[in-house]
Amino acid sequence: MRNKEDVIKILGKRLNICDTTLRDGEQTAGIVFSNLEKYMIAKLLDDVGVQQVEAGIPTMGADEKQAVKHIAHMGLNASVLGWNRADINDINTSIDCDVDAVAISMSSSDIHIEYKLKKDRQWVLDKVYEAVSYANDHGFYISCNGEDSSRADLDFLIEFARTAKEAGADRFRYCDTIGREQPFSVYNRIKRLIDETGMDVEMHMHDDYGMATANCIAGIYAGARFASTTVMGIGERSGNSPLEEVVMAAKHLFDIDSGIETKKLKNLAEFVSKASGRPIAVSKPFLGSNCFSHEAGIHADGIIKDAINYEPYNPEEVGLERSLVIGKHSGRNTLITVLKDMGEDLDKDEATRLLEIVRRASVQMHRSISYDELYSLYKGMNSENNMYDDSDSA
Repeated sequence: MRNKEDVIKILGKRLNICDTTLRDGEQTAGIVFSNLEKYMIAKLLDDVGVQQVEAGIPTMGADEKQAVKHIAHMGLNASVLGWNRADINDINTSIDCDVDAVAISMSSSDIHIEYKLKKDRQWVLDKVYEAVSYANDHGFYISCNGEDSSRADLDFLIEFARTAKEAGADRFRYCDTIGREQPFSVYNRIKRLIDETGMDVEMHMHDDYGMATANCIAGIYAGARFASTTVMGIGERSGNSPLEEVVMAAKHLFDIDSGIETKKLKNLAEFVSKASGRPIAVSKPFLGSNCFSHEAGIHADGIIKDAINYEPYNPEEVGLERSLVIGKHSGRNTLITVLKDMGEDLDKDEATRLLEIVRRASVQMHRSISYDELYSLYKGMNSENNMYDDSDSA
């Protein structure tokens, strides 16, 4: 087990990723990782440069506890964190697992305090102080999580965070538990939370309104130094902030480097996709096969002239490749370019004739045309034996 000072050094960047694929990601309805898959995911997360891996919930016992302890002994460069309720018994199970960091979670909204816990605010503060103090006495790096932070009274949330800090917490996790935040309010809330407590803040966002990445980035812009993410955004209900989206958005839109090796994200996502049974959508930002596929004539022509015209970043940065798709929306220049790479030189008149054939074939087959099919159509046009052309049929 690392000491707290070593963990703090690992987490010294302007933006640190605490990935919770193995905890919140696996809480997705219908997803269960085997322990071997968990070890592989932990290793892949470490390989891409994630600074902290949230390995699971030790108090669940059995396979879960075994997996967390195994990950803690894998010799990862990343800090390994165990998730706990604000309960001494939970923390003892994390102690058993030899993790170097703990998350201690407690409800912070009046809705949860009244309807879930059936307690009062003072009871919450007392439990937070007791649990964090206990973990601090055992030398852990501590994240204190405010469950349902987005619906909490901000003055009380500040008091909650101050109580945790006084007891020895190193950061506060702002949890948008039901995904109801929006970037404008979260920026103001996070900025005030940091200004009035002096604590490091972690953004843990859910995607129920499609705002997880935007809210996470808004919090980072307000000064948060930690992002809680999952690979592909898997997680409860509509999921969490996707690792790949937070890392790339922070880097390219705000010039904040998380230190993640983005070329390795595709390999990581492909493994998590197989293990979770959740396919990578073709349009998934930074991962999907369509990210750099161009069909529309104007766009494809712009890409042929210079990729900067219609691509926001280099595909090699995330391990993807550029492709020109042949179909209904293609233009002449695409056909000329693709066939030239196949050793055929078309003039504009030939390209115009071929484009009409291509569009008809694409509509009839309800899909794009492969390069081999394009070549066949071109040869058929020149031999006046176009298999797709039934315009002269009786």
